Amino acid sequence: MKTQRTRRSFLQQLATGLIVAPWVTTGLRAQAPSARIRHASFGCSGMAMADASSIAGHKSVDIVAACDVDAKKAAEFLKKFPNAKIYTDFRELLEKEKDLQTVNVSTPDHMHAAIGMTALQRGVHVYGQKPLTHNLYECRRLTEVAREKKLVTQMGIQIHSSTEYRTAVMLVQTGAIGKIKEVHTWSSKKWGDNGKMPTTTDTPPAELDWDKWLGVATERPFIGNGFYHPGNWRKRLDFGTGTFGDMGCHIYDPVFKALALTSAVSVKSRGAAPNDHSWATDAIVEYVFPGTAYTADKTVRVTWYDGDQRPPKDVQDLIAESGKLPDQGSIFLGTEGIMVLPHIAMPKLIGEKNKGASYDKVAGDNHWHQFIEAALGNRKNGDANFDYAGPMTEAVLLGSVASRFPNELLQWDGPALNFTNVAKANEFVKRTYRKGHEVAGL
Repeated sequence: MKTQRTRRSFLQQLATGLIVAPWVTTGLRAQAPSARIRHASFGCSGMAMADASSIAGHKSVDIVAACDVDAKKAAEFLKKFPNAKIYTDFRELLEKEKDLQTVNVSTPDHMHAAIGMTALQRGVHVYGQKPLTHNLYECRRLTEVAREKKLVTQMGIQIHSSTEYRTAVMLVQTGAIGKIKEVHTWSSKKWGDNGKMPTTTDTPPAELDWDKWLGVATERPFIGNGFYHPGNWRKRLDFGTGTFGDMGCHIYDPVFKALALTSAVSVKSRGAAPNDHSWATDAIVEYVFPGTAYTADKTVRVTWYDGDQRPPKDVQDLIAESGKLPDQGSIFLGTEGIMVLPHIAMPKLIGEKNKGASYDKVAGDNHWHQFIEAALGNRKNGDANFDYAGPMTEAVLLGSVASRFPNELLQWDGPALNFTNVAKANEFVKRTYRKGHEVAGL
């Protein structure tokens, strides 16, 4: 019979090397201390600026190039990184900057796969923003190619490496609340739009290369007033992945990691379907995953809510003693207690077993610097490398497909990337790229 690890022994074994953790170097030869990493950023503002700045905070990194289709954004980037060479075409950057070691892909979602795959095919290590890709097929292919080429990868779910999320994973896996019966997880964000498509079109601003912004997506006229650029692309079916793609990749992460989940076997949306141009809000998406060593049964249900939707009242009543329901977070229901994990705060344990008890915290780490250290050969890979983040993103993107088929139970064959009972759902597993924007490997 297996003995259950205690929280303290878990930490002690981790510290002494008895547990080989994903952030520990296992056989890669480190480069010389004087080695420099030549890095390029795809995207120059918003999350791209945050990623590039965090990566540049590593002492061994030089930001040598960046790509953005908006000249104003690029100009702002140059104020911080004056030595960077600016491009507007990601293909040109990757063709001309032949000695790059690393890149961050921090563009709108629809271009993640095209840029990430092109970089991987050239042997460049990739830090890819969440969601890893726009659709399921892209996600699987990036995961496969990164593995085949033995490249260092990391997805931009930085809370994955935080004390809060690492501690939550430890508490679940060391049995603080027993085996997990079900999980409820949610975000208050509303990346959707139930309004009508504007009937007017506009001339793109002079600083924006609209054709390159569209990239792999179907050609269409520009619409101003922020309908697409710079921020509302997250709401649009062809460019973003809604609230789930944005926040689901963060908030689902500790659930996926703590329970050691694999591919879901079914998914069902109880929310509204998207319209012909934008994602809906107020989603409820029910997943069923195969059970694991950390779950109470042979399957485990995980339910997502966004916008104004929240877990049912009977679930909320169970955690009343913990205070107000967090704006975003998760509730783990275990056989011996409950854990509330706000996004982002330390987990709270509820139940007789944990009354008055304290717990050890797991130290956090710099998510961006893990990626660079792995590229330098000082560790094996990032904690959220594509072998982990790819399957997790696939789970999230299943919810996006399910939202198109409200109240229909979709049976999913993960290895085959195929819905087995609703053939029409398979039309959304993959997209056709615009002519002239095809990418090898996709």
